[in-house]
Parts: sequence; C-alpha cells; structure tokens
Amino acid sequence: MRIDKYLKLTRLIKRRTVAKELLDRDLFYINGKIAKPSSEIKVNDEVLLQLGRHKLLIKVLKTPDYAKKEDASSLYEIIKEEIIDEA
Repeated sequence: MRIDKYLKLTRLIKRRTVAKELLDRDLFYINGKIAKPSSEIKVNDEVLLQLGRHKLLIKVLKTPDYAKKEDASSLYEIIKEEIIDEA
C-alpha cells in the first residue's frame, strides 16, 4: 500500500493530497529511508513522521484497503512520540 493512502486511512493526516505535499518535503521516513508519496509500506515497517513540532515513530500493524474511523488507530502502534523544543 502507498504511504500517502495509508496516512489518510489511519487518520494521521486528514487528506491524501496533504500527505503527498508533506511527503514531497522529505519529512517522513520508512525504515530509516526518506519516503516519497508512492513509497510502499507493509506490516512491521517503522514510519517516522514529523508534523510541525511533533515527531512520531509508528509501527505498521495492518494495511487494509478500507478502515472505519473507529478502527483507524488499530492500524498502527505508536513506538515513540516527542515534541521538539524550538529554542
């Protein structure tokens, strides 16, 4: 599954076009490598997201074609979450 679609499915990012724009800025990594919108992800991949001051490391648990809003958070596990101080 493409990462831009996965980010929308998990509700980590609200729209796929926004996910694509952020991915084009090289702010996301899959298993330590820079992710592009067309990058494929699979179960057990680790994805590092930098959203503003928030840094989030998640582990992919499922990659379904469709997910209800209530099930979105079960698609990933948060491994590490931090807020970057800007001094």
